[in-house]
Amino acid sequence: MKKDLKFAVIGGGSWATAITKMLTENVSEIGWYMRSVYAIEHLKKQQHNPNYLSSVAFDINQLKLSNDINEIVAYADYLIFAIPSAFVYSELEELTVPLKDKVIFSAIKGIVPETSLIVGEHFHDTYGIPFDHIGVITGPCHAEEVALERLSYLTIACSDENKAQIIADNLSSEYIKCKISDDIIGTEYAAMLKNIYAIAAGIAHGLGYGDNFQSVLMSNAIREMKRFIKKVHKMKRNINDSAYLGDLLVTGYSVFSRNRMFGNMIGKGYTVMSAQMEMNMVAEGYYAAKSAHQLNEKKQARTPIIDAVYEILYKNKNPKKIFNKLADKLD
Repeated sequence: MKKDLKFAVIGGGSWATAITKMLTENVSEIGWYMRSVYAIEHLKKQQHNPNYLSSVAFDINQLKLSNDINEIVAYADYLIFAIPSAFVYSELEELTVPLKDKVIFSAIKGIVPETSLIVGEHFHDTYGIPFDHIGVITGPCHAEEVALERLSYLTIACSDENKAQIIADNLSSEYIKCKISDDIIGTEYAAMLKNIYAIAAGIAHGLGYGDNFQSVLMSNAIREMKRFIKKVHKMKRNINDSAYLGDLLVTGYSVFSRNRMFGNMIGKGYTVMSAQMEMNMVAEGYYAAKSAHQLNEKKQARTPIIDAVYEILYKNKNPKKIFNKLADKLD
């Protein structure tokens, strides 16, 4: 194995900023691709990202910053992608440097809309990267709490245990604890699905449902997630592990959850477009709802919550009427 491995983060948002912060605890130099020239220049002068997690101060000597994705991809052995799934396709269109010899870890919690694939499958099918060179970084973990150095947990999934352990070792610190998993497909689908359920939780809150209903909704959501993932990728897994249930709960309940915030707006009467315009971050669950619904037309898992969110977001159905029907399907 190559010594002195080089790591890079692709993305300029809150999660990319949090992952870069984690890496600085263990790595002397980190490549960091950001599209925004303004953000890079601000970082160099003020030592923080002007747009996301601005309380996090960086030692600029640890950062190799560039708005040229090819420069950063060429630099690193391990690439951690942390950009919204809706932008993966367009960002990678600019690539001229080959990815085939890179190890790719996805911290993206969504579906690539152009291919309707989770990110790991997209890299495998589109770029021919073997699955043992692809991994997933998942929670339960919010970027905002990483910035505050509150104790948080990550699950690092890869079919190659050694590669998962390398990422785990370089992200771990006094406030970040990591465990590894070989369920790359299941953890990535769980990370995608929990955003849909968080939108459902937000819609329920916006409609005025209380804690009692929310608890039943989340209880049904984890069982629905289990049914869906089992149809997509059957293997032995404990759906109550942190990567599945824990990530669902933090996304469904946290005030930091952009998907819950988006759903709350929908429940309060915002249109999809107006809710998207008001948020300055992407709600991954919006895109995931369509992709999950389409995939499930083939897989045929019982998914009343996904179906309800899809009808509200894409069929312009009345949230109150849809949730009245959904309430009768929960137990």
